[in-house]
Amino acid sequence: MIRLILNILWLIFGGWLSGLLWLVGGAILAITVVGLPWSFAAWRIASYSFWPFGREVVWAGEAGGRDVGCFGVGLNVIWFVFAGWYIALSHLIIAVAEAITIIGIPFAIKDLELAKLALAPVGATIRDKP
Repeated sequence: MIRLILNILWLIFGGWLSGLLWLVGGAILAITVVGLPWSFAAWRIASYSFWPFGREVVWAGEAGGRDVGCFGVGLNVIWFVFAGWYIALSHLIIAVAEAITIIGIPFAIKDLELAKLALAPVGATIRDKP
């Protein structure tokens, strides 16, 4: 029940905008064709941005994570240089603002996870928490 309440609050106070921006970014990447490998990662992040509580990010190399190999590492490096660092910075700034209040701490934690995910999205998987 608490996850549902947190997700609804998250969605109302900005999750819809974050998720929508990730969806639009993924669509723009898909249209360019060159950006197609990153579009699927952006759409995964969008689903997590809309409804993050009760879900977790599984990184490549962890149990249940996908191995990205050299190609995935290269994609993550290109992503970091051209998009990842400033998207992560925006999530970090929002997390600091949220963490000022006690009520905002769970939201700040999710924004920090989104910041980490924005740095290297290729190979990360989103799954429901057990």
